Amino acid sequence: MNQADKTYLDLCKYILENGTKKEDRTGTGTISIFGYQMRFNLQEGFPLLTTKRVPFKLIVSELLWFLKGDTNVRYLLENNNHIWDEWGFQKWTESDEYKGPDMKNFGLRSQQDEEFNVLYQEQLKIYQDKVLNDDEFAAKFGDLGNVYGKQWRSWEGADGKTYDQIQYIINEIKRNPDSRRLLCNAWSASELDNQQLPPCHYAFQFYVVDGKLSCMFNMRSNDVFLGLPFNIASYAVLTHLIAHECGLKVGELIYTGADVHIYSNHIEQINTQLEREPRKLPTIKLNTEKESIFDFELEDIELVGYNPHGSIKAPVAV
Repeated sequence: MNQADKTYLDLCKYILENGTKKEDRTGTGTISIFGYQMRFNLQEGFPLLTTKRVPFKLIVSELLWFLKGDTNVRYLLENNNHIWDEWGFQKWTESDEYKGPDMKNFGLRSQQDEEFNVLYQEQLKIYQDKVLNDDEFAAKFGDLGNVYGKQWRSWEGADGKTYDQIQYIINEIKRNPDSRRLLCNAWSASELDNQQLPPCHYAFQFYVVDGKLSCMFNMRSNDVFLGLPFNIASYAVLTHLIAHECGLKVGELIYTGADVHIYSNHIEQINTQLEREPRKLPTIKLNTEKESIFDFELEDIELVGYNPHGSIKAPVAV
């Protein structure tokens, strides 16, 4: 059994056996624990789960979106990535400019009412098309506020200056790999009201030893079934990219979660996944002609040898 799937499935079992039922912002309900850590050895393979298919291209395009400092979903839609659509859609449907049918609580209602789901899908398609083709609409309703890309690349300091935290980390690794300040923080208390979704993975830190780069990322809140497999793979790609630019090998990826939860409408899916036997982990291949991580595009990051079980569908709690 590969250790990445085992480590993740152990967490799922632990929550089901020891978690507490809690209400949540979305109204869905969760089984939750507080405080959990997992470690993944990146030398043993790329930690993309094999007990269900996880869409690697979506993970990479989202990460590149962050690294570009972008906060508008247009880039994601251009790359057929819809994982942030609901947040921009909510912004539009709650505005005075929206004139369509009532979309209040669309996340839950679309799961429970097929007739409403048809209306929801129609309005969502209108939203997507307008973001792609209407610059003014995209600027107003495609932008999600000062989310990850803004905080990573253009952090606003109390001194009025902006700071590129990713570039700082790269420069420091090259200059002083023993630094204990190789840290990026996405949680800006003064900007929470200007973010469509406050950061869930709010901080990460790098560590260099024996020519290997390790990363620890921290999450305040984590949807274990849908979100966590993406988060693990995304920070693994980021670690590979920064190690590449800095001339290092990869070491460990460490996850630290606070409110770690399984949504009540994901329990059946989790149980299905727990019944599956893990398979060999894939690897990733980077375009070595690209020197800066900011020059990478989707086609420069290749997944090799991925042979997972089939995907398992589940609704997103918005």
